[in-house]
Amino acid sequence: MKGQGRKSTTSQSREVKKPTEMDQKDEAIVNQQEAPVPSDSEEDSDYEYSGDSDYDYDSSDSLDYQSESAGSGELEENDDDNSGDSEGAESQDEDAVNPDGGSEGSDLHQGGGVESDSSEDEVAPRNTIGEVPLKWYADEPHIGYDITGKKIKKKEKADKLDSFLKNVDDSKNWRKIYDEYNDEVVELTKDEIKMVRRLIKNGAPHADFDPHPTYVDWFKWDDAKHPLSNAPEPKRRFIPSKWEAKKVVQYVRAIRKGLITFDKPKEADGPYLLWEDDSGLAEKEKHLTYIPAPKQKLPGHDESYNPPLEYIPTQEEINSYQLMFEEDRPKFIPKSFGSMRSIPAYENAMKEAFERCLDLYLCPRIRKKRLNIDPESLKPKLPSKKELKPYPVTCYIEFKGHEGAVTSISIEASGQWMASGSSDGTVRVWEVETGRCLRRWEVGEPVSCVAWNPLSDIHILAVSAGQDVLLLNTCLGDEEEQKRIKELLWAEPPKTSDDAGTKAPSVSWVKDDEHEGIRLKHLKAVTSVEWHRKGDYFSTVMPKGESRSVLIHQLSKKATQKLPFKLRGIAVRSTFHPSRSIFFICTQKSVRVYDLLKSKLIKKLDTGLKEASSIAVHPGGDNLIVGSKEGKLCWFDMDLSSKPYKILKCHPKDINNVVFHRSYPLFATCSDDGTAYVFHGMVYSDLNKNPLIVPLEILRGHANSNGKGMLDCKFHPRQPWLFTAGADKLIKLYCHH
Repeated sequence: MKGQGRKSTTSQSREVKKPTEMDQKDEAIVNQQEAPVPSDSEEDSDYEYSGDSDYDYDSSDSLDYQSESAGSGELEENDDDNSGDSEGAESQDEDAVNPDGGSEGSDLHQGGGVESDSSEDEVAPRNTIGEVPLKWYADEPHIGYDITGKKIKKKEKADKLDSFLKNVDDSKNWRKIYDEYNDEVVELTKDEIKMVRRLIKNGAPHADFDPHPTYVDWFKWDDAKHPLSNAPEPKRRFIPSKWEAKKVVQYVRAIRKGLITFDKPKEADGPYLLWEDDSGLAEKEKHLTYIPAPKQKLPGHDESYNPPLEYIPTQEEINSYQLMFEEDRPKFIPKSFGSMRSIPAYENAMKEAFERCLDLYLCPRIRKKRLNIDPESLKPKLPSKKELKPYPVTCYIEFKGHEGAVTSISIEASGQWMASGSSDGTVRVWEVETGRCLRRWEVGEPVSCVAWNPLSDIHILAVSAGQDVLLLNTCLGDEEEQKRIKELLWAEPPKTSDDAGTKAPSVSWVKDDEHEGIRLKHLKAVTSVEWHRKGDYFSTVMPKGESRSVLIHQLSKKATQKLPFKLRGIAVRSTFHPSRSIFFICTQKSVRVYDLLKSKLIKKLDTGLKEASSIAVHPGGDNLIVGSKEGKLCWFDMDLSSKPYKILKCHPKDINNVVFHRSYPLFATCSDDGTAYVFHGMVYSDLNKNPLIVPLEILRGHANSNGKGMLDCKFHPRQPWLFTAGADKLIKLYCHH
């Protein structure tokens, strides 16, 4: 209705002949096609009208109600117009067709003139801007142009309060609609209101339109001798369709594969258990958010009003309840009553109900979905222990003789001799096969570490005791070997040593006539000694030495040098690479890998441990293990990452030492809990394969002393044997037999 003009909604006036039944059908179809269709602007106006006036077109009483609220004098008129029982009654009263071809109430805008089908009767829009959006004229004083090209000025908008008072005083205000397109107020007629009402009811705009006309059969069946078609029946109507058979096969296969499923028929409700748990009901399981509340315990005999005598506590038992903690005190004390009438009200009823509501409201419940997984399937598939033999299993020999805890052991390169150091200040050399003590030295201080030279023809033993490191001649070997050893140990050492132009470390090489060797005096206590694979260099670790905590010594030149690297953290152990010029320094938090030739840091391995205690490098050189004082073992694959490949929690107490076997795929750990764990550690040459770690055996046999258990362990260089040293003054040899 916005500026597009309003068409007359009454039926056309024309002369009507006496129609036949066929003509009436055709005329109904023509009237249906020529029924006026409201334009977009009219639809907008209807929407605006229905929204502003809050008018309910589905009920005629709402129209009367609005007329009364407005104080209208047309109450009776609106009641007569809108009180019809049905749409057919309205069409008979208001839109009945006259014999002359006209209709009552057809004069909408022309004062009783006859409406025609011509578009000349349509009122031309006042605004001629077409489909241009009105928001383009929001900042202009006009809203468009009329047919003569003159500007259409915007009207001043009335105050909302004045508009409200005007609406109250005007009884026909509910009929008015504001036309934003032409900036004018349009008043709807009665016929237009009826048309809008019919459209809201999903009816036709015209009352005389019949949506369900009588069917007119265009074919005459009377005296028909022949069918519509004399064509013979095709053969395909008598033969089963191949395409249908293929489609059936496809459906059958889809059903078998489960691609097509059918809804199961609902079973009728049958008998059910009254006290059944709600969580087991199938109907409740369909709802994802349904979580049944926990049910309270059913009452028993003790909660009866007249329980048996064995359920009633005595006065002494009741008094003992007062001495118990409130959590352990029984919540209900049985009592006996003669009848039901003598039972008093439960004193904690309101309190328990309130706490129950708090539990249900403040404690949200979460559904925990448990997976039915076999625990055995989660275990890694490891090879059988029988396939991984040989490895040490049983104790074969015990080496007795030390009067204190054995702190360190070392095996000679040929595997024939073993050296041990103890807290009693002695160093002993043992024969492995017989357990006979061959030699003994008194060093005067508790021994922290012993290390045998890796060369089989140089029988020199390095011993760290306190702040000194002793290089001892074990007097083993033939005359030529002894001559060479004496030259190395008895050569006159220089007074000072160069450190490649830097300040010399405070280590002095002194000849020790008492033990027929050399004594290296350090500033701080030395905890470990490690030899290089060539037997000429060895390193010492002083945890409290700060920048000089790790030193490298050369036996042939009697020289000492500190590392040209700045250490981070407190050094714990150091070791050399088995085949390359790489040096490992293990601190409490990390492992630093240095290249001695290039004098640079290669890699830093983060252990993630609180305090590391020992380190061992695999004979291949690409893997290493680190033990800690919290009982954890870290396996590093340096080609893989700087993080641990595996972390094993194997000991409940401190790990004192870790060691690899030179030839067998074995490694072991020893701890203060008095046990040694033996593992199978296979490293593959294929880089796509991860190392295989399998726990094999737990070796027990050492007794704890002063909180200490097994202090050191070493493998035999050729056999799958393991030597262990304990705080119980014993050294044990475990063999695979």
